[in-house]
Parts: sequence; C-alpha cells; structure tokens
Amino acid sequence: MSKERYKAPGKSHRKGIGVVELLDMFPDEESARKWFENLRWPNEEKCCPKCGSRKTSTVPNKNPMPYHCGDCRKYFSVKTGTVMEKSKLPLRKWVIAIYLMSTNLKGVSSMKLHRDLGVTQKTAWMMAQKIREGWIEDREFSGTVEVDETFIGGKEKNKHESKRSHTRGPSGKAVVMGMKDRKANKIIAKPVQARTKETVQGFIEENVTKKAMVYTDDHRSYIGLPFEHESVNHSVGEYVREKAHTNGIEFLGDVEKRI
Repeated sequence: MSKERYKAPGKSHRKGIGVVELLDMFPDEESARKWFENLRWPNEEKCCPKCGSRKTSTVPNKNPMPYHCGDCRKYFSVKTGTVMEKSKLPLRKWVIAIYLMSTNLKGVSSMKLHRDLGVTQKTAWMMAQKIREGWIEDREFSGTVEVDETFIGGKEKNKHESKRSHTRGPSGKAVVMGMKDRKANKIIAKPVQARTKETVQGFIEENVTKKAMVYTDDHRSYIGLPFEHESVNHSVGEYVREKAHTNGIEFLGDVEKRI
C-alpha cells in the first residue's frame, strides 16, 4: 500500500497559532476584549449595534455596559448584536472555544469544551452551537450593495387627532434603513434613530465590508462614505444609471404605501 494513505492530514508548510502562542496573545480578559473590538470596529470608532449611530461614548465605570449611544440612548458592548450577546461568560473563554473549534479537524465535543474551559457541559454545548451559528450567518455584505431608507408610521389622516403631528413631511414616523446584497440576494432592514450622516453611515459600516460596491440615492447623509460608492440623483428624476440604482431595496417604500 502507498504511504500516502497514512499521511497525517494538513500541510507541514502551513502555519497557524499554537496553544502556547494563543495563551500568550490572550493572557487576560482585557486582551480578549481588545481583540474582539478591533475585529468589530477596526477604525476604533464605535458604532452603536442598536441604531447604527457613531455618536457614542465610553462609560467610565462600565455600568451597565462599557459604551453608550447618544442617539438611541442605549448601552452596548462588543457582545451586543452577536451570538455572545446574552452570555455572561468571559470573552477569553469565547476566544479559546473559537480556537479549539476552528483548529480541530474532527470537531470538538461539548464534553471536551467543558473540560478545557472549566464550564458546565450544558454551557459548553451552548457555546458550540452559538459559534457554529456565527459561522453560518455572516451578516457582512461584500458584493454589490444597495442602500435606501424610508419612513414607517401610517398616514396622518388615519390617526386619532391627539396623535397627529400636524406638520408636513415624515414627522412622527420611524426611519427604517435597509440594504440588499444583489448577488447573495440577502436583505437587512432595521429602524434607526434618524437620517443623520453619523447614523446612516454607521449602519452601513456595521454591515458592509471594505470590498463592497455601495449604491444609494443622493441624500446628503451618504456623502463621504468610506467605500466604493455611486449614487443616483432622484431629485432630478434619475433612478437608473448603468449598474447604479436602488430598485432592489426600494420595496421598503412600498411597505409604507400599503400602511
């Protein structure tokens, strides 16, 4: 028989992080926190996971959470909006669990995680499920992305007199931002506090990679996006210019018309 059949899996020339190196990289909880935050916010500017705003600040005593959003008034941490959100486990244990599951060719059982991390078997099972969920659901769009916004809240004439805004325009309605990855045919839509530049661009940066091509309308909040970006000028009747359009995501506006 050929010796190739009994060759160990993998390639000897490939380099990775060993266990000793991993523990040197993450000696404490603070090092793990910084690593996760650098992955999520590489420009060091924290974007609110709740509304997408970049108008955020650090909470001195970290109570109840390390960061606070000045727009939606919510507290958040690097766990917020991730598979780790409801977990009270230290981030360092999450790092080690991700390492073990990423480097083991045959997978890692919850019993092994239970022994290696010093957590209960039930907790280890939950961690494994969450990590696999994170691998399956990649929220970052990296292809051709359309972004648009609309106002949801019903027609003023259908509201009770006490709840009418008595002003013209979208006053009193909720702003909903949406984006669509054309190739993947995936959509993200969420309410935001306002259509300010900080909020709109924060929402995009939270969900789009640097490789993406972003198409929007000509609203001033999109000016200065740190991506490849083209806009169509709706104010002069331009809705399609070659590949530049937002027709795929403008269903959000149709939702408002049906309310």
